[in-house]
Amino acid sequence: MTQLPNGAPNLQELLIQSETMPWREKSLKGIHEKMLWRNEETGASIALIKFDAGAGIPKPHYHSSNQFMFCLKGKYEYTSTGVVLTPGCFYCNPKGNVHGPALAREETVVVEIYDGPHYPHKPEWYTDERDAH
Repeated sequence: MTQLPNGAPNLQELLIQSETMPWREKSLKGIHEKMLWRNEETGASIALIKFDAGAGIPKPHYHSSNQFMFCLKGKYEYTSTGVVLTPGCFYCNPKGNVHGPALAREETVVVEIYDGPHYPHKPEWYTDERDAH
């Protein structure tokens, strides 16, 4: 049996069949979420995010932690820089880096990971506090 190093978190295994989870519609039209895992103490999270064609984030913004995305389906563009995520693309955005706006050119699904809290404060385009976490 493998011994965990001193101070390592005692984690239990977690298995989620994401296909059976319903999408939660966010307060910004056309964006949906399946929260797979969240650490309430640190704000770190892993979620599936679905953007309907034509949906996206309307303004430049930044995050309080590092953001990682892996595109499973679709075409998602950061319109100010021309960075485009397509299936198989991995995107890393360091904390504090201003990016956006962004637009889904077609229905898009990404795995989105944050290593801490998402935003320093709730962006104006969200009316539900859960959408900023």
